[in-house]
Amino acid sequence: MNAQDYMKLPYNYIVKPIHDESGSYFHASVLEFDGCHSTGDTFEEAYSSLLEAMEGWIETKLGNGYTVPPPFDAGNFSGKFVVRLPKTLHARLALEAEKEGVSLNQYALYKLSAG
Repeated sequence: MNAQDYMKLPYNYIVKPIHDESGSYFHASVLEFDGCHSTGDTFEEAYSSLLEAMEGWIETKLGNGYTVPPPFDAGNFSGKFVVRLPKTLHARLALEAEKEGVSLNQYALYKLSAG
């Protein structure tokens, strides 16, 4: 595959407004490509600039013999995973869940998402 082939794939673009000491602008990045980002005064400018940066990022990776990561697809995840933990922690979490009147799964989800 060449850079143009990769550019057609459904990568995840993130464009968000920034307001800091240097002013107001938009920051754009590609979730799958570490270090591939751009900025612009408008959403459209940041997005357009990101596409240019993305093409250069891909060309550089391919030119140096590196692989380009595939697009991230959240549909590939079941929402389940197994976690091994000490018995004492398991007991503590189960007791805390019981105090809150929720299942251990609900309580663990709450604890993992807090933050």
